Amino acid sequence: MQPKLCAIQRLPFFRFLSGRCLFGSQVCRSVIRSMFNLARHYGEGHCARGSAQKQQHGREGRNFFYLRCKLTTAASMSKKKQPKLKENTPAPYSTPAQPPQSPQDALLKRVFVGSLLLMALLSSLLSLGTGINGDDEYQVDYSEKLVSYYLTMGQDTSALYIEKGNMHYYGGFFDLATGLANHALGFDKFDPAYHHVRHLFNAWMGITAILFMGLLAYLIGGWRAAVLGIWLMYLSPRFFGHAQMNPKDIPFAAGFAMSLYFMVRLFRSLPSPHWKTVLGLAAGIGLALSTRAGGLLLFGYLGLFAGLDFLFRYGWKGLGSHTGLVGKYALWCGVGAAGGYALAVLFWPAALADPLGHPLAALTEFSKLGVKIRLLFEGENVMSDQAAWYYPIAWIVRTVPLYILIGTLGSLLLLPAILKQYDRTAVLLLWFATVFPLAYIIYKDSILHDGWRHLMFIYPSLVVLASLFFVSLESRLSARKNLQYGFYGALALLLLEPAQFIARNPHLSYVYFNPVSGGLKAAFGEYETDYWGIGVKQGLDWLEAEGILQEGSPDTLTLASTFFYPLAWQAKGRFGDAVKVKYVRFNSRYSEDWDYGIFPSRFIRGAHLRSGNWPTSKAVHTVKVNGVPIVAIEKNETRAAFLGQEAVKAGNWAEAIQQFSREVEAHADNEVAWIGLSNAYINTQQYQQALDAANAALKAAPDVESGILYQGLAYLNLGQAGPALEAFDHATRVNDEYYVAYYYKGLIHQQQQRYREAYENAQKAIDSSPRFKPAYQLAAQALQALGDTQNAQRYLDAASRI
Repeated sequence: MQPKLCAIQRLPFFRFLSGRCLFGSQVCRSVIRSMFNLARHYGEGHCARGSAQKQQHGREGRNFFYLRCKLTTAASMSKKKQPKLKENTPAPYSTPAQPPQSPQDALLKRVFVGSLLLMALLSSLLSLGTGINGDDEYQVDYSEKLVSYYLTMGQDTSALYIEKGNMHYYGGFFDLATGLANHALGFDKFDPAYHHVRHLFNAWMGITAILFMGLLAYLIGGWRAAVLGIWLMYLSPRFFGHAQMNPKDIPFAAGFAMSLYFMVRLFRSLPSPHWKTVLGLAAGIGLALSTRAGGLLLFGYLGLFAGLDFLFRYGWKGLGSHTGLVGKYALWCGVGAAGGYALAVLFWPAALADPLGHPLAALTEFSKLGVKIRLLFEGENVMSDQAAWYYPIAWIVRTVPLYILIGTLGSLLLLPAILKQYDRTAVLLLWFATVFPLAYIIYKDSILHDGWRHLMFIYPSLVVLASLFFVSLESRLSARKNLQYGFYGALALLLLEPAQFIARNPHLSYVYFNPVSGGLKAAFGEYETDYWGIGVKQGLDWLEAEGILQEGSPDTLTLASTFFYPLAWQAKGRFGDAVKVKYVRFNSRYSEDWDYGIFPSRFIRGAHLRSGNWPTSKAVHTVKVNGVPIVAIEKNETRAAFLGQEAVKAGNWAEAIQQFSREVEAHADNEVAWIGLSNAYINTQQYQQALDAANAALKAAPDVESGILYQGLAYLNLGQAGPALEAFDHATRVNDEYYVAYYYKGLIHQQQQRYREAYENAQKAIDSSPRFKPAYQLAAQALQALGDTQNAQRYLDAASRI
């Protein structure tokens, strides 16, 4: 029985070629059939999938039609000597030369361009109303030093080493570009317009990332995938919010998206790429590397997937038979990589001083990210080096829109079909660019700060994968219109939820949590929300709207915050000398005298947030996102807590008790006043009252460290060693670097003649605070009791040097 022929196989020219022409050789007939099968496998797909797919596959097979026509023409040349085929003639490409096409391409391309223009306009306008992030303190300082370095032609070398923030380990493209723009426009760093320039440039970097993500989706899946992809990315609240004010991770993501796009273009055009493609690849690599040293990853991506593309086309034997092509692959990839490296170094003073060594040193530094900060994760305040291995995965799953989760999972489930339908090399590159950084960070146990913002560069590839899934699913439903309309409705609803969040919170959309995680309400007290203090600006806006802050006011208003830089620079730029700003720690916020305090939820313990006692009763206004408090504005009306702290400094315990008692009568949820009262009672030997005050502090703010400490001290002085030890154990669980609690644990163990445990806790206190002298003395006493006089003397000697 003859195999069933598809439509193309039944065409006369194909039967002619495969049966009798092209030298009438059986070998040639086999070659033609193999070429057709290859075309059908990668271009035409399944011929029985409805008329729309037939039209699509017919267009995708045009390149092979053209190739067969050339062969027919060659065969029909009567009695002309045919050139002998060279042994190194390359095999047919296994990747499409052009993106998938459809009759709607012209319209979709206009929609793509129009959408990007609309996005650029909206993002530019919204960026002007966005607050300053907490890390801009380091970025602005670096920007000023970069400008000075280049304007002095390298004579000012302050940009070569910056201890605060280690900014010399970062490339300087963004900060140099915005710094030069501000310098040319005459804006200084206290001028509001200075940060407007930075935020505008940030927004354009976000649009750049979306643009090249969309173009990458177009190359692989056509204009339909491109249009869908740019909206999937733009309506991602986390990306949307960061694109307004994150000058590190957003330009880095833009550089990665640009590089991936030009890599795919390069692979498709090898061995003879257009110079613009190579230049674009160099620009993308340069942008990424001149932002973060992690841009060096792109060199590995380029080499790995250039090799993979070669193997897909020519196989392992091609490495020996097509050595010229191997050389061209290496040449053009090398030119693009070297060009990108050179561009990055031009914007990086420390790399100019050491072009090879410094970028590698920076990569090593960031792979371990040595700076540790305290994070709120799964309800616990942990140090960043102690977060669970799945920390980045948990954050991504909880904070990307549902359509990205569905699209990524769907793309994985349909991976075999997608690999057949689209460019294999490009799809695999997308998956590698998404999964490898995440897997590597987990494997290396790298430290991350504040969610997954350091991994935002994987988001463009993640969005393309989701877009490919939805476009592929739509084509599969094309024959069943009811299901297709249902698909459109479901996708619209998935887009609507994050779009509404952005519309309601255009300047604070980066605090978004998706419905699967319970939304922002469920995340409150479990995960960080406004971790960069962006909401400080909304607090200032409220003070101005209420007439509390006015430019040119004869009275100076004193503001306090845990985010000094964003508050100070925005307040000074808007109100000049009418405002004075002080930095305070939240749990000791009354150590300074101030009129109003602006306190984001960052630096407040999760247990305190979940208790319902924040914002406190002293709050006169709360900045909320979808009903969840993000920033509290407190009014320090009576100043009793501050006066109590001043009395403590003076050793006037009676005055301290009076002032703190006055404060807690008015505001029973003021944990700072309760802690101060407990301290005053301990110093006046009123230990039961001290215990009651400490318990009240812990009721107002569970897990507040000082409250637990004074609870333990009160128990200890009441002669209750068991409860005291439990309290100190509680304190070290809350903060495993709380040296005072370790010291008192050791002291209790010493009194119980448990000298080994006394020594171990004393050593933990020393490890946490090397200049805490009593811990050395306790360790020496414990070692002496253990009979180790030699090491005991070493600790005594160390104590004498403090």
